[in-house]
Amino acid sequence: MNATSTTIAPVLDFLAHTLTTAETAFNKLPGSAVIQRYVKSSHQNDPGRTILELILFIFAIRTLLQSRTRAEKNFIKFSDKEIDELVDEWTPEPLGQSLTPQEQADLAAVPIITGPNGPKPKLVSTGKTAINLASFNFTGLSGHEEIKERAVETLRKYGLGSCGPPGFYGTLDVHMELERDIADFLGTEAAILYSQGFSTISSVIPAFCKRGDIIVADRGVNFSIQKGIQISRSTVRWFDHNDLKSLEEVLESVEKERKKRRGPLTRRFIVTEGIFEKDGAMVDLPKLIDIKFKHKYRLILDESISFGTVGRTGRGLTELYNVPASKVDMLVGSVANALNSCGGFCAGSQIVVNHQRINGLSFVFSASMPALLSVAGSEGINILRNTPSILASLQENIQAARAILDRVDCITIPSHPASPIIHLYVKNSKSSLHPSTATTIVPSNKPSNPTSILPKDAASWDWDVQAEEKILQDVVDEALAQGVLITKAKRLRGQEMVDPRPSIRLALTSALTKKETEKAIGVVKNALVKVLSKRR
Repeated sequence: MNATSTTIAPVLDFLAHTLTTAETAFNKLPGSAVIQRYVKSSHQNDPGRTILELILFIFAIRTLLQSRTRAEKNFIKFSDKEIDELVDEWTPEPLGQSLTPQEQADLAAVPIITGPNGPKPKLVSTGKTAINLASFNFTGLSGHEEIKERAVETLRKYGLGSCGPPGFYGTLDVHMELERDIADFLGTEAAILYSQGFSTISSVIPAFCKRGDIIVADRGVNFSIQKGIQISRSTVRWFDHNDLKSLEEVLESVEKERKKRRGPLTRRFIVTEGIFEKDGAMVDLPKLIDIKFKHKYRLILDESISFGTVGRTGRGLTELYNVPASKVDMLVGSVANALNSCGGFCAGSQIVVNHQRINGLSFVFSASMPALLSVAGSEGINILRNTPSILASLQENIQAARAILDRVDCITIPSHPASPIIHLYVKNSKSSLHPSTATTIVPSNKPSNPTSILPKDAASWDWDVQAEEKILQDVVDEALAQGVLITKAKRLRGQEMVDPRPSIRLALTSALTKKETEKAIGVVKNALVKVLSKRR
């Protein structure tokens, strides 16, 4: 027995020394004390759990070792010749689908302009000028001599590009001047510039709306708003297009749902447009403001179309309805459309603007706009301030156009009478029309599903997108042959949440006289009648 003890003693001493060394080394690791306490308390409270965890640990190690062994056993080694043969046989998937004949025809039909793009541009294909009812030159500032002179002066002083995002030495004094001009023009505390128009609203929304927040949005919002909503990852509820009664019902249902599940109060936003890009409808801003305050929501309003086109001096819906701009939490607009520059802006409180300077994706990561375009924007605002007749001429042309188009039987017009963009839909011979154009549909009492962007009567839509696209393109071609440049509303089919109905989109401008506008609209009318009469 003594001999056995003497033989085992060195082994036990070695094991004890090894364990002591391992324990000392383990205790030196950060967080080791926490692990020790966990293991001790776990073993004291439930010894069986310690055994189970040990078994699971051993099983995990065994599984990992087995998977490596199996992978090595099942690995097939090919010869160089076999590899070459497999490579030769492999056919890669195309990066994109081939264009359809209709898409190829649409691309071929895009007119190319030589020289300045104004109210009467010159076309490369014909060498002749055409009356332009396609560009968003609402205020006619494209080619304005004073703006061109100031832009040339700025180009000589600052050069062309900004060479960096606003937060990285890309901010110039003229950028800050334009921001102050926009804020002063609208009557807000501050404004922030974005260098791309599309990226403005799609950056503003995710800058404030995060996962867990609530967004209640109009079903008819444009594609850039849809992308901003997707990026935000917020909980989204939809209300019927430009239907504020439906909005109230959805807001009430959101609150009932929160109380039912006893959820916490989160940030809540209403997202909509002033004049909708998809159909030219206009929101009732005073009523929208009342609903916002009643239900304690923040409002993100996209005025990319209405800014510079409605109101006595072009301040948008806030001026048209005499609503202080400070009541809109985030007022988004376009510098590219009415001011004929580029990019967009978001106006609001100083807190709202400063937050975007460090959280607005496009602001942080995109190069700021060239200095000459900032100066052009500031000059455009000065011209709108001092020349309200521009807006009066624009509205006069809109009324003249609507007086002619409203009498055309083969189309329907969903746009507001004051909207500078006028959408034309082919009148369907059946009774089921798009909700924004239908006058014969019997209203359904069944409420729409707020979790779905599809309207309640989407199942009744029966238009043929490809057929209508072709008909409308024929109208565009016929009008162009008569010297009037118009366009179909361009859509990314398959990428938008709901594919809009095909339409022709007219963009009115104050750069044309009333007589010129009436003549151009008369050509459009004749083209519609000529093409659509062949369909019957």
